[in-house]
Parts: sequence; structure tokens; C-alpha cells
Amino acid sequence: MPERSGSSSIVKVVSASMLGTTVEWYDFFLYGVASAIVLPQVFFPAADPLAGTLLSLGTFAIGFIARPLGGLVFGHYGDRIGRKKLLVLSLLMMGLSTFAIGLLPGYATIGVAAPAILVLLRLVQGFAIGGEWGGAVLIVSEHGDARRRGFWSSWPQAGAPAGQLLANGLLAVLALVQSEEAFESWGWRIPFLLSAVLVVIGFYVRVSVEESPLFRAAQARAAARTEAAAGAPKTPIVEVLRRHPREVLTAMGARFAENVSYYILTIVISTYLATRYDLPSSFALGAVLIGALVHVVTIPLWGALSDRVGRRPVYLFGAAGVGVWGFAFFALLDTQDFGLTVLAVVVGLVLHGAMYGPQAAFLSELFGTGVRYSGVSIGYQLASVVAGGLAPVIAVALLGAFGSGYAIAVYLAACSVVTMIAVGTYGETRDRDLAALEEDLPAKAGDRA
Repeated sequence: MPERSGSSSIVKVVSASMLGTTVEWYDFFLYGVASAIVLPQVFFPAADPLAGTLLSLGTFAIGFIARPLGGLVFGHYGDRIGRKKLLVLSLLMMGLSTFAIGLLPGYATIGVAAPAILVLLRLVQGFAIGGEWGGAVLIVSEHGDARRRGFWSSWPQAGAPAGQLLANGLLAVLALVQSEEAFESWGWRIPFLLSAVLVVIGFYVRVSVEESPLFRAAQARAAARTEAAAGAPKTPIVEVLRRHPREVLTAMGARFAENVSYYILTIVISTYLATRYDLPSSFALGAVLIGALVHVVTIPLWGALSDRVGRRPVYLFGAAGVGVWGFAFFALLDTQDFGLTVLAVVVGLVLHGAMYGPQAAFLSELFGTGVRYSGVSIGYQLASVVAGGLAPVIAVALLGAFGSGYAIAVYLAACSVVTMIAVGTYGETRDRDLAALEEDLPAKAGDRA
């Protein structure tokens, strides 16, 4: 039987967290896929299709610029007033902005105001997702059994490919059943508008979950210390940067190969196949759809493995794997064979899962309870700007400059080296006790290697 924390079983907490994460990543990735296949024509008309795509992917990157700010704000208040309240707020912000994109007129209707409003809504999306990840994984990590922390906390991680699965699935179906003209005219809006339904479901489930017991206990201790000292409460963001700069840099470095590889495998593939081989959007969408399905299943398996052998060896295997696989990935895409393209995506995402599965537990174990939301959010989201937001732009620019996917593979390999250094030079964290961690890390022999 699953352990209980208060009246909330770990299964209920995991389900609520994963459902909400799925909804938010559905919204976020929906924009990413659409920015590669349809938004350039609707909001950024240009004589050069590649230029229009670069402009569209630029707005995709803008969402990442807002993510650190969202991480700072949500992390600060999440460490002050709780994980649950901020998770509900982020879900509502994401859902409303996505719904609004579905209603936004195109460039042909309202001119330059269309891309301007699109950028604003994308900033709201980025701000919301910046606060989502930290709260979603922490509320699970702080509820669950320490021996299976990697497994339980990997389920919210699986919400990302689940959201990708929904986004790609709906767009793929619409692209198949509609003409290109109908899809570009109005069909692409349907998945954006359906976000409202998913948000209502996610909201209902999330409000039913109790606050993290570790956070409640840490909050009570902090209040007692503050009252006894008669001083002002500490600011989480200041404490993180002052006490844990190494941990923030480790979290950032850990994300490079994971973030860059994911967007190359799921977003850049559409642009690559469309611009280089003039293949229909359904070709890439179908391959990513199958890959996302495998990804959802394998992420918890990698998380469970990290509970047995440690976070570091599993993570390093994934980082090295995607760095090498990048070259095979583009070689398989160049065959223009659908089966081989599916193989390229599936293997790439399985290797990516070796990083993404244990990532939630690994980052949670870097920081104390009183600053954990701020710490994981800062490290995670700062890396997203450079690694995630710029990845599609850099990849498409490399494609335009060198005319080959192998230039993109070299870029991915370099990012893999960064991640291997960051994770490989930090100690194993699997045995850390989250309940014993407040602001400081445990000082035990062999904690770092």
C-alpha cells in the first residue's frame, strides 16, 4: 500500500502533480510545435520561409526569457506561503494565455499588433511555466518515500512528454484531416482553445491535494526561530545565492544536454525536415508522437533505476548518450524514411529520459526545505534561457549557415560535455534526507566526490 502524508496518499499527490504538469506542458509545447509549422505563416509573413520560421522560433525563445523571472517570483512565494497555492496560480495563468492565443487574429487581420500581442502572451506562458516545475516536483519529493524518491518524483517529469504527446497528437490529426489551407486558416486554433477544458480538470485535481508536510514543518520551525530572534525572516533567493552557488551552477549545468536535446528532438525536427526536404508537417509530428509515447513510459523507469544505482550514473549515461546519438539522429533523418525517423526520435528520447527521470530528485536533493523551491527554480529556469529557449534558434541558424544537420549534432555534443562536467564533478545525492535539510546541506564525509 502506498504511504500516506496526512489524508493525501502519495499516489494522489503524484497523480495531481502529473496531471497539472501535463496540462501546462501541453500549453507550452503546443506553442513550440505550432511556431515551427504554422505560426510563421499566420503571424510572421515573409518572402523567405526560413526567415519567417526564425522569427516565429524567436517568440518561442522569448517564453524562456520570462521563465527565470517566474522561477524567482514563484520560488520566493513558494518557499514563503507554500507549494500548492503557487501551483494552482501557475496553471491558471498558463491556461488563460494559451486560450487567448487561440483567439488572436493573425497578421493579415490586425497587422503588427498580432505578433506584438503574441509575444506578450508568450511571456505570460514563460512566466507561468517558470514557476510550475519547481512546485510540481517538490510537492511530490516532499511527500514521498525517500527510498523511492527518484521513482515518485519522475512522474511529474513524465507530464512533459505527455503534454507533448497531446499537443503533437492533436496537431497531427488536424494536419491529416484538413487541407493545408484550412489548417493554417483556423484548424491550428482548436488545440489552443481546448486548453480551457484541460485547465478546469487540472485545477479541480490540484486544489484537492494537501500542502507538503516537509514544508509545513519547516515553515513552523522558521516562524519559531524568527519570533525568538525578533528579526525579519530570511529571503529565500538571497539565501540560495549566498549559501548554495555551487548547487545552482550544478543544476544549471545538468540541464544543458537535457534541455537542448529535447528541443532538437521534438521541435527542430519539424523545421529540419520541412526546409531541407519539403516533407509535410504530419511526417515529423507523427514521429515525435510515437517518440513521446515511449518517453512517457520510460521516464519513471529511469527514475526507479536512479533509486537503485544513484542519480549520477544514470544521468551521465543519458548525457553521453544524446551527445553521441545526435550524429546518428540526423543521419537517419536524411534518409527521409518514416520508420528510420521514428527510430531516430525514439532512441533520442529514451536517452533523454535517462537525464529527465532522475532530474527532479537530483535537483530537489541539492537544497534545503526553506529555500528548495527557490533553488531548484533558479537553477532550472536560468539554464532554460540559454539551453532551451535558444536551442531551436541556434539549431536553425546552424542549418542555414552550414546546410547540414551535423553542425547541429556538434552543438548538441558540446552541450553534453557541459552536463557531464556539472554532474560528474558533484557528489551522489541519492541518500540525502530531505527532512533533515533546511537551509544547509548535510556535512557528512563523502557527500561530494
